[in-house]
Amino acid sequence: MAKGRDLWMLGLDVIAAIAVLVVLYMALVWAPDAANLTTPVERAAQRIFYLHMGANVGAGLGFLVTFVASIIYLFSRRRIWDMLALSSAELGVVFATAVLATGSIWARPTWNTWWTWDPRLTTAAIVWLLYVAYLMLRGALTDPARRARFAAVYGIFAFFSVPLTFMSIRWWRTIHPVVLGGSNPEAQGGFTLGPSIRLTMFVAMIAFAILYTALLVHRVRLERAAEEIEQLKEQFA
Repeated sequence: MAKGRDLWMLGLDVIAAIAVLVVLYMALVWAPDAANLTTPVERAAQRIFYLHMGANVGAGLGFLVTFVASIIYLFSRRRIWDMLALSSAELGVVFATAVLATGSIWARPTWNTWWTWDPRLTTAAIVWLLYVAYLMLRGALTDPARRARFAAVYGIFAFFSVPLTFMSIRWWRTIHPVVLGGSNPEAQGGFTLGPSIRLTMFVAMIAFAILYTALLVHRVRLERAAEEIEQLKEQFA
């Protein structure tokens, strides 16, 4: 049984690695330049877009799974759901950090600034801060049951900032392009999604979803192993 599980996880790791390599090739080599970008720096920065969109998917999944796992924990009080919520929140913060970093690198040649307090950027920063606070507050509580309950409630309410960020470029005037499901005439640095660009973007989003899943499985296993070690320490103390 354990051997079969290890083989399954190895297969998932291999698929994730291949998917990431395919995305890097498509993003850096295969995909054409955006039609409306003229300078070499803008064209080079635009290729970060694919990693930016992929990281967005990883962050969104991370926070969504934390939200769902937190709800289930409050009803079931089973420790595995708290582990899943914690592990997914950690990965969500990592991917959200990548979103902010790649977005800033893209913004520098496109908007001529690393950062601006645009509605999309502001709400994205708030999401990142909320989940960093989630991890810090968990670390500040020592009682496991109280920590799990508090984290579950916090994880549920923090998630409402995620759809707010997604809709911010649709509700308010913003210079951030609307990539999926609309257009934004105020946006600076938007680009045409031709067939090759669109395909590369969706491959990147799928690849990062697979990568998130593989990392989540390993992180939960690590958390379970750490808890088993703590229990053994208590038995032999």
